[in-house]
Amino acid sequence: MDAALDIFRALADSSRLRIVCLLRTMELSVGELAQVLGQSQPRVSRHVKILTDAGLAERRKEGSWVFVALGDEARVAPVLAALDAWEAGTSDRQASADAARLAAVRADRAAAAAGWFESHAREWDAIRSLHVAEEQVEAAMVRVLAGEPIGRLIDIGTGTGRMIELFARAATTALGIDRSSEMLRLARAKLGEQGLGNAELRQADLYALPLGDGGADVAILHHVLHFAQQPGAAIAEAARVLSPGGRLLIADFAPHDREELRTQDAHTRLGFSDAQIEGWFAAAGLMPARIETLEGGELTVKLWLGRKTAGRAGEVKAA
Repeated sequence: MDAALDIFRALADSSRLRIVCLLRTMELSVGELAQVLGQSQPRVSRHVKILTDAGLAERRKEGSWVFVALGDEARVAPVLAALDAWEAGTSDRQASADAARLAAVRADRAAAAAGWFESHAREWDAIRSLHVAEEQVEAAMVRVLAGEPIGRLIDIGTGTGRMIELFARAATTALGIDRSSEMLRLARAKLGEQGLGNAELRQADLYALPLGDGGADVAILHHVLHFAQQPGAAIAEAARVLSPGGRLLIADFAPHDREELRTQDAHTRLGFSDAQIEGWFAAAGLMPARIETLEGGELTVKLWLGRKTAGRAGEVKAA
């Protein structure tokens, strides 16, 4: 009864009901909620605290921003079902107005993302020109993961959210993590237009993933490992969150001598050998399951698939 009372008290305010409905559509910052609701940020923050205390919302700080998402599904789902039942066949002017203002928030996000990409396009294009087309890399990744359900996906170092965009529809849940709050804002702008209700983005470190042991079935490190100071530790942490039999897919570069990528683009490692990756896999309790080589430029892209040991060894396939 106490939990039910907390929930009903939290929802006994039109602004908080509006917040719940907005969060059902997408994760929003406190500032964006204030923009949609037409209220001050301090007032919205108070509403969010009440919803959070009742377990109906979650707050996550990313740099100077605070993002808000719906709380635990077991607690929120009955509330949403009740709202749907009560509102069936009715029209709500306030909800329509909120939806229009939410569209403006999405447009602001998209404009900010477009501006960032425009200012950084030359840097990205310079690196991409050195290796096989990214479309071919993505097609190979899809091929390597095909044949088994994706299940619960975690994209480590999600950046602009491309891997979430690529795989989330085949997953039961999809979590993208990144240390950069700016990159996460870009990812939200991009994914907000995709209608991926099972996708979530969080600010976190690749050495301390926000999942318990066995909390994911597939983990992806796409062009991330060469930035890591401790690649072995990053692989071990990814392996920790995998369920038995779960898969880790790494897409990165084979060893190369493009030293300018270290000095100009912050690449800590100039590629990896099969032996290095397999050594880190073994230390993390992963069996090598597949290796693919994608040539077609000055840099060779490699795909390494590891499977968390679950009683039997995997077979290495080279391509």
